[in-house]
Amino acid sequence: MLTLLNILAGIALLVWGTYLVRTSVLRVYGAELRRFLSVNVGNRFLALLAGLGVTGLLQSSTATALLTTSFAGSGLIATAPALAIMLGADIGTALAAVFLSRDLTWLSPLLIFVGVIVFLSKQRSNAEHLGRVAIGLGLMMLALQLIVAAARPLTQTAGVKAIFTTISGDPLLDLVIAAAVTVLAYSSLAVVLLVATLTASQVIGLDTALPLVLGANIGSGLLAVLMTLKSAAEVRRVPMGNLFFKLGGALLAIPFIRLIANYAGDSGFPDAQVVIAFHLVFNIVLGAICIGLTERTAALVERLIPAAPTAQDESRARHLDPHALPTPSLALTCAAREALRIGDFVEQMLAALGRLMQDNHRSSADEIRRLDDVVDSLYKQVKFYLTQVSRTPMGERESRKWTDIISFTINLEQVGDIIEKSANDVVSKNIERNRNFSDAGRQELCDLHARLVANLRLAMNVFINNDVNDAEKLLAEKVKFRELELVNYDKHLVRLADHTVQSIETSSLHLDLMRDLKRINSHFCSVAYPILEAAGALSESRLRAVEHERGDVTITGGGRQRV
Repeated sequence: MLTLLNILAGIALLVWGTYLVRTSVLRVYGAELRRFLSVNVGNRFLALLAGLGVTGLLQSSTATALLTTSFAGSGLIATAPALAIMLGADIGTALAAVFLSRDLTWLSPLLIFVGVIVFLSKQRSNAEHLGRVAIGLGLMMLALQLIVAAARPLTQTAGVKAIFTTISGDPLLDLVIAAAVTVLAYSSLAVVLLVATLTASQVIGLDTALPLVLGANIGSGLLAVLMTLKSAAEVRRVPMGNLFFKLGGALLAIPFIRLIANYAGDSGFPDAQVVIAFHLVFNIVLGAICIGLTERTAALVERLIPAAPTAQDESRARHLDPHALPTPSLALTCAAREALRIGDFVEQMLAALGRLMQDNHRSSADEIRRLDDVVDSLYKQVKFYLTQVSRTPMGERESRKWTDIISFTINLEQVGDIIEKSANDVVSKNIERNRNFSDAGRQELCDLHARLVANLRLAMNVFINNDVNDAEKLLAEKVKFRELELVNYDKHLVRLADHTVQSIETSSLHLDLMRDLKRINSHFCSVAYPILEAAGALSESRLRAVEHERGDVTITGGGRQRV
């Protein structure tokens, strides 16, 4: 029981070490790795080398698979080049097995020791994450040593030897068992090294060890498939295609296993080295053969796993063309079009809020919640798309446009949150309590709401055209909106003084809604500041006037403004 617990602990430590390496490398070099993968997908051979290099850094083909499938799911990488990346990732894992099969007992404690020192002394810097990488690599090596050491006495027992004797001579059974163990161990690397140790201890022969290596390769492919089962179709295609490659390669290699085992046994090389070399050669040959089949395999998995209908999926971006990323001007145009689409959904949310304030219908609140989810999803997609554009060379004008787009989408996302909060307030304070605004109060809110919708449309026009005159009109609308809010505030106080029952009951909600509408208007008007500042039309007195306004502070492309 203690032996089994030690093996499980070693596997858990291996998974944790891999996690440390993967997350730390991505935090420091994540953007560079993403760009490295995205710019090398035009050529299948470069894509294969890119997968090999990224796996060498992440120390896990599974981590590379998840990174690649996330790109495929976002539409940044097509299925065919993603499959080429995965072929390179498998070769990278095989090279890691060659490295870790050497006697590195001295390296593991050294990496952990140095990593801890760097991590503790260089916190809040990139060096902190590099220290985590060193700790993770050290833990991986230590975990592999623990697994092998814990399994060695287990393999000497009569029962285990009888089990291995039973499976010897049945390559397909060996393949299935190794695949299952790989999925459970979460690492093909650990299984391959364990098989090499068993072979060196003469517990199993090469005719059994080589099918186990093939099974470990299939298991790593199956693991990626299982981890993406609930993902979108575009995500599931890549691991499925990679699994097809591995299954096909294993089935082609099985008939020649005995011939390879006999030849390798007569070569004079140690059996453990033969196992590691076979793992490497298998993946290199598989990559060389399958690199020419990526397009056909991609077409096959796309037919087997068709994409879900997207016509009704409002939360999916429509204008973010990944092929435009190498050309910043085109990519920014795509992002601007999608930002305007977000603005259209925000306008729908405003319309629903207007109906909710007038009619007190819960359906309008439900529609606002649904639309806010759409706005949040589109905002995340635009933001991710812009992070890709930001790594390409851009001039000053394009850089300013990039900032304007990200600022505009941030403001729209915040407006969506405010509208949803306002809708929830109306439901909880009015609808659930059977209360209604007074006729005068409702009209005041509707007047503010109508001006707000008009300002949103003007803001979208300013955003897309960068017209200085329209920007000045928008900034003037901010002052008018504030003045109208103050007038309505005074009118509300008069109704309270007159003891208007409905006004007294809804006073808190009425004031909160006026405040929220003013905040929303400030977010809309903020698009004018960077345009006026760039044109030199933003006076110092205007800035001082803005700084005396009540409200929160928002950050826009033009700087810091009071809203």
